[in-house]
Amino acid sequence: MSTQNGLKVSSHSGLEEKRLSPLPKRSKPSYLAVDKENQIIGYVVPIFRGSQEFVTGLSDTEEARARDTAAYMARRDLFTSGLEMERSEVISRKEAMRESAERISLNKRIHEHEEHFKRMNEDSLMHAPEFVIKPRSHTVWEKQCVRLHCTVSGWPDPRVIWYKNNVAIDPLASPGKFKLESRYNVHTMEINKCDFDDTAQYRVSAMNSQGEQSAFASVVVKRFKGEIDETLPRPRLGPVSEYGITFQIHIVDTFGVSFGREGETMSLGCTVIIYPALHRYQPEIQWYRDDVLLSPSKWTHTHWSGDRATLTLTHLNKEDEGLYTLRVATKSGYETYSAYVFVKDADAEVEGAPGAPLDVYCLDANKDYIIVAWKQPAVEGGNSILGYFVDRCEVGTTHWIQCNDTPVKFARFPVTGLVEGRSYTFRVRAVNKSGISRPSRVSEPVAAMDPADRARMRGTSAPWTGQIIVTEEEPAEGVVPGKPSELQVTEATKNYVVLSWKPPGEKGLEGVMYYVEKCVSDTDNWQRVNTEIPVKSPRFALFDLAEGKSYRFRVRCCNSAGVGEPSEPTEAITVGDKLDIPSAPGKVVPTRNTDTSVVVSWEASTDAKDLVGYYIEASIVGSDVWEPCNNKPVKGTRFICHGLITGEQYVFRVRAVNAAGLSQFSPISEPVEVKAAIASPAPPYGITILECVRDAMVLSWKQPTFIGGADITGYFVDYREVVDGVPGKWHEANVKAVSERAYRVSELRENRKYQFQVRAANMAGVGIPSRPSDTFLCEEWTIAVPGPPHDLQVSEVRSDSLLLLWKPPVYQGRDPVNGFYVDIKEGEAPEEAWRGVNTKATEKTYLKVKNLKEGETYVLRVRAQNKAGVGKTSDVTEPVLALTKPGTKEIHVEVDDDGVISLNFECSDITPDSKFVWSKNYEEITDTSRLTIETKGTKSQTVFKSPGEEDIGVYSCLVTHTDGASSSYTLSEEELKRLLEVSHEHKYPIIPLKSDLAVELQEKGKVRFWLQAEKMSANGKVDYVFNDNVLSQGEKYKMNFDKNTGVIEMLMESLTPADEGTYTFQLNDGKATNQSSLVLIGDVFKQLQKESEFQRKEWFRKQGPHFIEGLSWEVTPDCCVILKCKVGNMKKETSALWHKDGHQIKADEHLGFTEGVLKLEIAQISRKDAGVYEVVLKDERGKDTSTLNLTDQGFKDLMNEVFSFIANSSTPLKITSTDEGIRLYTFVSFYNDLLQVTWHYKDSAISFSDRIKSGVVGEQLWLQITEPTEKDMGKYAIEFNDGKGGLRRTVELSGQAFDDAFAEFQRLKAAAIAERNRARVAGGLPDVVTIQEGKALNLTCNISGNPVPEVTWLKNDREITSDEHCILKFESGKFASFTITGVNTSDSGKYSILVKNKFGTESGDFTVSVFIPEEAGGKRK
Repeated sequence: MSTQNGLKVSSHSGLEEKRLSPLPKRSKPSYLAVDKENQIIGYVVPIFRGSQEFVTGLSDTEEARARDTAAYMARRDLFTSGLEMERSEVISRKEAMRESAERISLNKRIHEHEEHFKRMNEDSLMHAPEFVIKPRSHTVWEKQCVRLHCTVSGWPDPRVIWYKNNVAIDPLASPGKFKLESRYNVHTMEINKCDFDDTAQYRVSAMNSQGEQSAFASVVVKRFKGEIDETLPRPRLGPVSEYGITFQIHIVDTFGVSFGREGETMSLGCTVIIYPALHRYQPEIQWYRDDVLLSPSKWTHTHWSGDRATLTLTHLNKEDEGLYTLRVATKSGYETYSAYVFVKDADAEVEGAPGAPLDVYCLDANKDYIIVAWKQPAVEGGNSILGYFVDRCEVGTTHWIQCNDTPVKFARFPVTGLVEGRSYTFRVRAVNKSGISRPSRVSEPVAAMDPADRARMRGTSAPWTGQIIVTEEEPAEGVVPGKPSELQVTEATKNYVVLSWKPPGEKGLEGVMYYVEKCVSDTDNWQRVNTEIPVKSPRFALFDLAEGKSYRFRVRCCNSAGVGEPSEPTEAITVGDKLDIPSAPGKVVPTRNTDTSVVVSWEASTDAKDLVGYYIEASIVGSDVWEPCNNKPVKGTRFICHGLITGEQYVFRVRAVNAAGLSQFSPISEPVEVKAAIASPAPPYGITILECVRDAMVLSWKQPTFIGGADITGYFVDYREVVDGVPGKWHEANVKAVSERAYRVSELRENRKYQFQVRAANMAGVGIPSRPSDTFLCEEWTIAVPGPPHDLQVSEVRSDSLLLLWKPPVYQGRDPVNGFYVDIKEGEAPEEAWRGVNTKATEKTYLKVKNLKEGETYVLRVRAQNKAGVGKTSDVTEPVLALTKPGTKEIHVEVDDDGVISLNFECSDITPDSKFVWSKNYEEITDTSRLTIETKGTKSQTVFKSPGEEDIGVYSCLVTHTDGASSSYTLSEEELKRLLEVSHEHKYPIIPLKSDLAVELQEKGKVRFWLQAEKMSANGKVDYVFNDNVLSQGEKYKMNFDKNTGVIEMLMESLTPADEGTYTFQLNDGKATNQSSLVLIGDVFKQLQKESEFQRKEWFRKQGPHFIEGLSWEVTPDCCVILKCKVGNMKKETSALWHKDGHQIKADEHLGFTEGVLKLEIAQISRKDAGVYEVVLKDERGKDTSTLNLTDQGFKDLMNEVFSFIANSSTPLKITSTDEGIRLYTFVSFYNDLLQVTWHYKDSAISFSDRIKSGVVGEQLWLQITEPTEKDMGKYAIEFNDGKGGLRRTVELSGQAFDDAFAEFQRLKAAAIAERNRARVAGGLPDVVTIQEGKALNLTCNISGNPVPEVTWLKNDREITSDEHCILKFESGKFASFTITGVNTSDSGKYSILVKNKFGTESGDFTVSVFIPEEAGGKRK
């Protein structure tokens, strides 16, 4: 132990402190060391304050012997001045030891007494936990499993918890990693597949009501031979000052899902809060991308400012896309935060060019070649990628050289022509028909040298991590090496082949090198490939092989002693690309995630080799525009697609990628709406007590911060008793969910302590419980003042005001509550800063808080008062920022043109689950007798039906599932008076006119009456009046009203003498009206009529009808026949007459005329429709005729076309079963009686009989096989005859299909027989029989069934038998009779007849009511 700056610093671990402490149950003081400014700078191990017995463990004799040592003598001579002090210290030590001996003797007597008492009293068997067997420390290799065991005794049975570095282990947090078991007081923790992060100190804690004990064990995980893992934490040097401190890490002000573009710079940052804050203490800050530790480089810069960690991506490339994780670690544990970063392609230099390739790296390197590999881009541009160009640049220069003259499609390429020993970087460009992409990010430098030389340069020194490096023995000279083994072709393309093998098995050989030999298959002519210099590494690439030829290879070892025997040759290898493009992924399933993201999962590509990953694309439904969701392949079959538009419908597709290329797209997914998924709510919080009586407590709590995207449907409360600080088991307080955030927990015990927890529920389920509340004592409150108000809510937050609502206290005190006070303070201000908002108590449960400072954070609380005084304060609200959020709108009042007064509120941030909740005086409006609430889209409106003094008050609107969108409007007496005046002004307006009613002539002699209004709304109406008669739209009058321009017109084809008179247009727009009239009589009318007739005749004179295309026929997909011809120069007044066989066709034959085409539709053609059709165009200008012959061959050709449509509409032939046999059927969209079909069995036409029949029902064509047998198995077909070869539909009635159909037929047949023969009560029994006492009752009913049913009579559900009073008969197996010779009141009741045979049971019920005549008469009186 050393002293620095007056502080004592210890290097003891927490374990050693616990082992030394003589008073484990003593409360622990704070051992944090602080400087003059009260800044925590370390941890102090206190000087031991126990007795001397525990300090040294030495007796008086031993101490005296120790003083006689040389060290003691030297120390005495050196410190003579302290002799007296030492003597006094010796005396005090002796006194301490004497006291210790007396205490030990006393403890021994007490222990003996306790043992005796235990034997006399079983309750004293309770004792604190003890570790009979403690866990043992282990050192294991990576990937091994380790188990820690311990045996614990104690009563009651202790509760055992395992810890890793003082952090409780939760097996559910890391599924499959930790497995905990407890059986018969033996407790086991298993760590599965240990990795280096599992190196830690593990603690097992056992606790019961008598105390707590802990035991420790260490696990060290070592790593076998391999490279140094850069992700491992560095060791700490020197003393660790934070031992004994439990750090709490909070990561706040985090970065979200981010989007960037290639070439941009992006910074990701988080604020890290560590408590306690040690001066000059720095946590371990690490950044990961896709679980790979990032090291500072020219692409990534990291920075730690003391409270904020920042990662800067200096030049974004698609390689930077991925899941970024910040890991903050201290001695007490670590916290992480993750978010995804998406990087889009930079704009192409040439329009339509593909995106740049990515992840360029060295796959293999030797002294004369380097194999470069890369990943294909997600964006191919306007056309498919034709291939890739590979460029190289020697390190130290800036000159790029293209390595291949023609594009390579395979995403690997061997670069040759390199200088041995020099380093190179590489880049790749993609090319399609439109152009060449931007180059990829430059690869890491790679040296062109033998891998064996590279390994020797790297060295074999073991790093500090404890990794074990296994090295070869010293080589021995003069030994010829043996054969290499396991020679295989590890990679083969049309450009190169890579071989690998294992060195010979002999140890200690002199440095071995290798010769590679090849020969063409089916020959034995071996040629040495590397004739000049043998290779040193067991890996070699061969080039310049003939594509399509087959080769075999073998390898020889050599050293200074000679060349060894060749290895076993490989199998024949044909030069060419061995890797196939992966198959398309399977079904794609999107699911909702957030308002801007969707989780997409898919079925992996089958039999895909060397799969690099998948690309996902998204498209808005109906747009047919596909955008990539990721620009870097993802390995799994699940991906979260971010950056989508809320509320839009998206579809997705996926394709796989490997070195060979991109697969075909998967099937397109079903559409999914981008909308937040529903989840169970977060835990409630802030549990407080509102009232307490002897056996019950009233709790309140706050709503969860996250409600899961759906309204909370209720809460569940649990409680547990706490005895001597040890909590018991949880019990349910309510089985049915409560909707309020307050609940009375009953059946508690007085003067007992309890804890509570609350869970919230919504339509997705019940959430996790809240943290246990503080411990509350169940004792009756007797204070005179009221309890605290509860359920404080803040709404209508603006930059200078807010509204606070609350609920009155549950505990009223001695007198009822008569008012409330509201207090406020700034969020960070001390307790002394609380100040009152209202000096006079308010009786309302809401208050508008004004005069706030913009941008300041406030908290509020409420106090209730009664006659006895002011009660407890409520819980403080969450901090509220006084700031008007962008887009906030207020309630505004409108008076429409009808004088209707309404309150309107709009919210643009609503979600699909949002609702507008209107309140009056902050109580939800449920009575709609005085107003109507209408909501549409983002707007909601409250309309007053008959405004009056009853409507005065404060109206507010709250939008649920938003960030507190709300507003209010005060309707005072003065405001109501003003609105009523405005409403009256709007009720009786006059529509202004720009021009009065006028008349003019148009082309064809049409007459146009028109006027123009100044302004009319969309609800405006017009009445057209002639001589006090209202006109309507029809052949003679055509009315138009353009509400945008206000032009109103009425058109007439011509004028007749009956049209002379007065014309009036009457306008009506809500309450506004106006009219204008025009008088046309006498010479004025005659002149107008004459002019109109002249223009009309002039137009007809210049026109003439004719055919452009002759009469022809067309068959529609629904088998309708349309006769049509195209005409020109036609008018409606021109007559077009249809004739068939010289007879004019009536007007109800679906005549049509559209776009210059005359049509005649024959909906269901038959033989009676055959004939010669003719169309005659005729008017005063001339006549034209067109004829179509539909007889004989013409009609036959038409019907063949109809039959072809019918045949093509037929469904596949299907099999069904009936109670008579098996039926084969097909459906057609339309059936015609002239249709000829032929049924075939085994390619032969079927001869129909009573057993095999065919028919048609509606659009169903069927073949019925009655009582089928195995002889009926085979292939059936139906053939449609359309005159052009026909069409066949076939079905195979055999095997499982026949067995299933036959079994279904047997079942239906049996069911039909059972239904026909089951027992029935055919009728004859009334529902109720009312009969006078003493009369005879005789009822008969018909019975049917085969076999003859058994008949049972029941009275009041009990069986009765025939006797003299009640005679029961069943005759001829058909008639059952029920006779009572003389009824009495005891015969009243419910009677039933039950008939039963083996096929079923049926009953008939009737009620007998017997009355006495005198009683009946009395009742009538």
